[in-house]
Parts: sequence; C-alpha cells; structure tokens
Amino acid sequence: MEATPPDAHAGGGSDSDPEAPLAGGRLLSAISTRIVQMMREHYGRGPLKAKTYALDDIVVCVLRGSGFTPLEQTMMDSGDGPRVVAMREHFQDMMAKRYKDMIEELTRRKVLAFLSQAHVEPDITIEMFFIDRPLDGFGAVEVLDIPKPRRFE
Repeated sequence: MEATPPDAHAGGGSDSDPEAPLAGGRLLSAISTRIVQMMREHYGRGPLKAKTYALDDIVVCVLRGSGFTPLEQTMMDSGDGPRVVAMREHFQDMMAKRYKDMIEELTRRKVLAFLSQAHVEPDITIEMFFIDRPLDGFGAVEVLDIPKPRRFE
C-alpha cells in the first residue's frame, strides 16, 4: 500500500501525526492565529478580524480593526495619521524575521519576500509572503508568453 503525502488531506497536522504539515483551512487558520498572537504580544493589542488567503506561492493575511494604541490615536486625532502608518511600517520591518520564521515553520516553505502595508481609514493591515514553491491545494494559472493584442479594423 502506498503512503499518502501529508499535504494530501485538507485537515493536515492531525493529532495522530503531530509532525504532519498543516494544510488547507487548518494551515490558514494557524497563520491567522499566530499573526494575531504576535501582534498582541508586540503591539499590546491585536486586530478584531484576521483572514488568511493562499494562492499558489503567495500567502496573504488581512487584518482588520487592528486598533490603535492611545499614543497612535492621539497622533491621528491631531492629523498625524501618516506618521502612525510610517511608525507601524518601521515596526513591521523590525518584526519581519519573526513573521518570516513563523510562515516558514507553518508552511515548510522558504519565504522569499515579505511585504507589509498598513492603512488608517479603514483600519486594514496586509501581511504578504512570497514563498519558494506553491502550497499544495492552492493553485493559480501562470501566463508566460502573452500574445500581442490583435488590431481590429
């Protein structure tokens, strides 16, 4: 009898095999949960909602309602929202290694690039990871040779 690859099951990482990689919804949920935990630990608060998407070799976590610290809110109330965004972006640069290590641990893929973007109103933050190879079960179509458009007369 042939062994089934661990990523073949949408559940992945079952209690019977804790070493099996997470897959499907369990992987996406684990990523959302870990990012929220890291934000709570290092920002002092976390988002109200977190949703992770995976497509091929891209993982995106969308955080809504991250909430601002009293310091950040005071700055925003005085019209200094861009400085708050810049401060958060700088902080995300400092956190990049922790985020990348977490994604690599959960996906068992190498993170090639990490991008983070914060937006004030509405309060949305995006954490995006490009990984070295596609995640099983999360496909995409790649177009390599795009034909030139035909002219219609």
